[in-house]
Amino acid sequence: MGVHHADAPAWFLSAFKRAARGAGATADDDAVRAIGEDLVDRWSEPDRRFHNLRHLADVLHRVDELAEEVHEPDLVRLAAWYHGAVFDAARKVAYATQGGEQTTVSAELARTQLIGIGMAPRAAERVAALVDSLARHKPLAGDVDSAVLNDADLGMLATEPQRYREYMADVRAEYAHIPLPDYLDARIRVLTKLLQRRSLFWSPMGAAWEEAARQNVDAELHRLLKERSRLPEPPPTAE
Repeated sequence: MGVHHADAPAWFLSAFKRAARGAGATADDDAVRAIGEDLVDRWSEPDRRFHNLRHLADVLHRVDELAEEVHEPDLVRLAAWYHGAVFDAARKVAYATQGGEQTTVSAELARTQLIGIGMAPRAAERVAALVDSLARHKPLAGDVDSAVLNDADLGMLATEPQRYREYMADVRAEYAHIPLPDYLDARIRVLTKLLQRRSLFWSPMGAAWEEAARQNVDAELHRLLKERSRLPEPPPTAE
């Protein structure tokens, strides 16, 4: 399964253990480590070119940046671990809908695994609800923790231009099996919907990322529209 947990930076497993313990996991260290290893393996699957350990690390770091705003930081960290735990870029509808992230299935995995390591059902359900809130990147109403998780996930949009170019290339590579016209159409829809939002970020500190993110998204959209316009139109279907 790609990069095995033994090859991943040691801090991944330590970070998972800290979050799990902080959230109330009571199982022994071996059981908690086994779940952490399973998650590292999932994030290391070979078809993940963007939704991989690098992305997970970025989201976890951004959660920490915004941590002073959250009520239950360890639950938000665990939700970050699980938000893309189940991923299948090859699904027929993958990019046309929400990408390869299978949010509902990931939320169920969180519920099952976290209860299995001794977390209270309420805490496990809360993590699952936070994961589910990422399905359309619209946080739960009035929920600061959900807003922080959403902002941490979308924070890549506000990165410096060189890193944003790498992000664009990684996303395209992840969906390389999708024909270019279909990919461009789907990506253009995603970017257009993002720009139509009143705001991309919902937490007070995340709001500082708004201007840079809009500049990056707008520039990408213009580039893709130009690329799409150069492609030949498909032949008309026979009556």
